[in-house]
Amino acid sequence: MKTHLSVFILSAIIIASIGISPAFGQVANPVTVTTDKTSYLDGDKVLVTGEVTQLLSGFPISLTLIAPNGNVVTIEQIEISPDNKYSTELTLGGPLMTMGGTYTIEVQYGTQNRTAQTTFTFPGSVSHGTSIKVTGSDLMVNYKITGGKLLSITPDVKSKSLIIAINATQDGSLTITLPRSVIDSKEGDKDTDFFALVDLEEVSAPEFEEIETTDTDRTLRIDFPVGAEEIEIVGTFVIPEFGAIAVMILAVAIISIIAISAKSRLSIMPRY
Repeated sequence: MKTHLSVFILSAIIIASIGISPAFGQVANPVTVTTDKTSYLDGDKVLVTGEVTQLLSGFPISLTLIAPNGNVVTIEQIEISPDNKYSTELTLGGPLMTMGGTYTIEVQYGTQNRTAQTTFTFPGSVSHGTSIKVTGSDLMVNYKITGGKLLSITPDVKSKSLIIAINATQDGSLTITLPRSVIDSKEGDKDTDFFALVDLEEVSAPEFEEIETTDTDRTLRIDFPVGAEEIEIVGTFVIPEFGAIAVMILAVAIISIIAISAKSRLSIMPRY
């Protein structure tokens, strides 16, 4: 009986050791990688963090950012802290990130079997600014847009706003530098906030913010969703359209003629 029991116990130990032994040769999730968000816009910073289960002397984390078409955007080497963790920041944008879609972050630590990856969405980057003429004037406005196309900019004197027509093919962002001679928002000599609406819905921070202010210009960033057609920026002053300017000039000219005629007692109609 004891012999059979001993054989059974020995067999159980052997089977258990066979089942367990591969686990000692493997490292579960030897390296991890995550981002602070799942989607970003042009100019955003991506916080990349992760950790390793075992420190390997002399080996940094190799990070590769890959575009949707498979092109490599950037490669970085990241040192690991004594607590087995690592982090870095990636600034999105530039000529290598003009394509919209899913971007992949791959990390490798030492050997090929110590890898991990994560993804995020990005609407694409405009690598340089573009200018457009404000309807009814000779004034130009500089802008960058991702996720769509800017079609026109038209002043609305009645609402003291600029109406910006866009075609948004995906979620995106408009960064626009507005000369104070085109539109401004002030109370006395003090700057006040603009209002922004996307398809008649008011937007606020973080979807809308003023990112730069100078004596001559004010730069705004407005996020918009896919399918958006109109962005309106409301201030306290906007240039009138050419038609309104022409009417004002004509009115001033008529008043001037009447005033001169009255003063000199001239008659517009000929005398017979």
